[in-house]
Amino acid sequence: MIDNAEIISLCRAEHGNPYAVLGMHTDADQRLWVRSMQPGARAVAVVDAKTGKQVAELKERDVEGVEGFFEGVIPRRRSSFPYRLRITWENGVQETDDPYRFWAVLGEMDVWLLAEGSHLRPFERLGAHLCEIDGVAGTAFAVWAPDAQRVSVVGDFNGWDGRRHPMRLRRECGAWEIFLPGVTAGARYKYEIRSRHGHLLPLKSDPYGFEAEMRPSTASVVCALPPPVEATPVPAGNQLGAPVSIYEVHPASWRRADDGGFPDWQLLTETLIPYVVDLGFTHLELLPVSEHPFDGSWGYQPLGLYAPTARHGSPAGFRQFVSACHSAGLRVIVDWVPAHFPTDEHGLSRFDGDALYEHADPREGMHQDWGTLIYNFGRREVSNYLIGNALFWIERYGVDGLRVDAVASMLYRDYSRSEGQWVPNVHGGRENLEAVAFLRRMNEVLGQEHPAADTYAEESTAWPMVSRPPSMGGLGFHYKWNMGWMHDVLSYMSQDPIYRRYHHNKLSFGMMYAFTENYVLPLSHDEVVHGKGSLINKMPGDTWQKFANLRSLYSFMWAHPGKKLLFMGGEFGQWSEWNEAVSLDWALLDFPNHAGVRNLIRDLNSLYRSRPALHEVDFEPAGFEWIAADDADSSVVAFVRWTRDRSRAMLYVGNFTPVVRQGYRVGVPNAGRYYERINTDSQHYGGSNVGNGPDGLVAERVPAHGREYSLNLTLPPLAALFLEWVP
Repeated sequence: MIDNAEIISLCRAEHGNPYAVLGMHTDADQRLWVRSMQPGARAVAVVDAKTGKQVAELKERDVEGVEGFFEGVIPRRRSSFPYRLRITWENGVQETDDPYRFWAVLGEMDVWLLAEGSHLRPFERLGAHLCEIDGVAGTAFAVWAPDAQRVSVVGDFNGWDGRRHPMRLRRECGAWEIFLPGVTAGARYKYEIRSRHGHLLPLKSDPYGFEAEMRPSTASVVCALPPPVEATPVPAGNQLGAPVSIYEVHPASWRRADDGGFPDWQLLTETLIPYVVDLGFTHLELLPVSEHPFDGSWGYQPLGLYAPTARHGSPAGFRQFVSACHSAGLRVIVDWVPAHFPTDEHGLSRFDGDALYEHADPREGMHQDWGTLIYNFGRREVSNYLIGNALFWIERYGVDGLRVDAVASMLYRDYSRSEGQWVPNVHGGRENLEAVAFLRRMNEVLGQEHPAADTYAEESTAWPMVSRPPSMGGLGFHYKWNMGWMHDVLSYMSQDPIYRRYHHNKLSFGMMYAFTENYVLPLSHDEVVHGKGSLINKMPGDTWQKFANLRSLYSFMWAHPGKKLLFMGGEFGQWSEWNEAVSLDWALLDFPNHAGVRNLIRDLNSLYRSRPALHEVDFEPAGFEWIAADDADSSVVAFVRWTRDRSRAMLYVGNFTPVVRQGYRVGVPNAGRYYERINTDSQHYGGSNVGNGPDGLVAERVPAHGREYSLNLTLPPLAALFLEWVP
């Protein structure tokens, strides 16, 4: 007989080791006892699982203040055997397997790898996993909460009663486990946790939950772990020399469903994918698709890192969407947020009653700008949680790359903090050494496990070698967003053309550092929100000039060294600032100017992808040659893009004033004919159709810009020319 104190502890859901009491046990006299906690039950009997015969009736223990603790001896039995419980409730009889007759969920090797924080794929063990144990189907639950006094699984299957299914602690790794027979896919669940201080915490969602309820509900949902996706083959040759043109999308507001709600993945498959393919983009980038409680965060404050958001349907629907992108020739990037998480009480905040995923000290653990919590990258289990998540999206959903958000906020301990509000590193410096180690490790693991996958850093400071390998002292990203180029060029383009001569260096300065990193040129969502206005509204002048300036901006971007990224709506010159709650202004495409901008994007992508000179040597000086960098008075720039073997070249000439320049002579590196492949002033794009004709121009032996040969060009107003050299 166990003493009343243990029974009271179980009844109050305070017992730290329920497996020592519940289930089948042998006493000192070799008698078999079965004990079960079933609050609200009228009777509990034990049934032989093989024969189906009832072998014992359990009696409810009479302890003051205790309800539902049943126990009894199995007569004429000395050895344990498979059994089931027959429970009589007020509204009927239930026969079920007893969770406490099943032993370990986590294997010994898993326990030690989790304890070390070195399990590459912790999601394969932690979380809720549909499985069979001893031929019985159910769900194995495991959650990391090392400082908890007690953890229970609660859900649809037990009336959300924390007394019914308390879990066992594996002290070596701090994980709690239980196998619940009969729990199937679709069951909602959370964890009820009592802290080591004895406080019952708000119910917690599963950090490793593979599916989540639709907000504002916050439960996790039992869902099969998606099987591994066949690995993407590593592209032949120089991966960095491939064309990369990214269409950045917020799926909820690209195009709303007919009823005004969120589009599901099937609708996006039928509409978004063919649209992006038609425009010639090589990559589709999705703002974060992990579950998040607040629509207005656009996914950048996620709480369900392992669950595709329910806003667009099921996890299987997202996996099918990614597969459809691949079938259409699109690579998929998802925005990934390992920098911080929100403070919602059902999430990771003080998960087991103490700071677990975050820092205890708010000078390290609280993000000043966003009111969110910063991951404790120095804690191995936390780092492992995040690195495992990076692998998860690539291995289980087939995404091709991760764009890592807010890297700058991770790298500096004093980011957005005043003096005295941050904690120096062990050397007294401001660098977050633990975050640096985490980013390097994450990129190393992805590089080793999935060499075809790309990582992109949104990093806005001068931190060196972001896109260089850790072996060289870098962070290991493949690409870095070029925020400096973006700010300079948008600042230049916002100037009235009459003043641009005084800001000419903003067009040319980017080439001073263009090859220090593997850059992506981003015109992203961040540039068209929070009162910044749309891209076209940043452009000066009347309506005609605004469109001409916008076309000039895009031409300069597509010609400049670096990969390309454009946020949705920019491709047709949406007037209004982006609003995540409504669709893009698709009706604008009925107007020629807007349709013309989209025609230009389509043609820029086509030229960019088909001409290696525009993408093959993006990150080395050999792929670029200035022709005219200093003609500030005319606001004209000209340069050449080369293939690696210098057998092909593309000449770019941009005129950033509303003046037609007749007889503008541009030096060229070689003799031969130069064909006008794109003229952004074409009437096809909404321009005035000033240009140089379809037959090409022959380079004349007239020196200009320090070259022996030159072209005599007509430069259209607020427009650019792409001239292809044919030897």
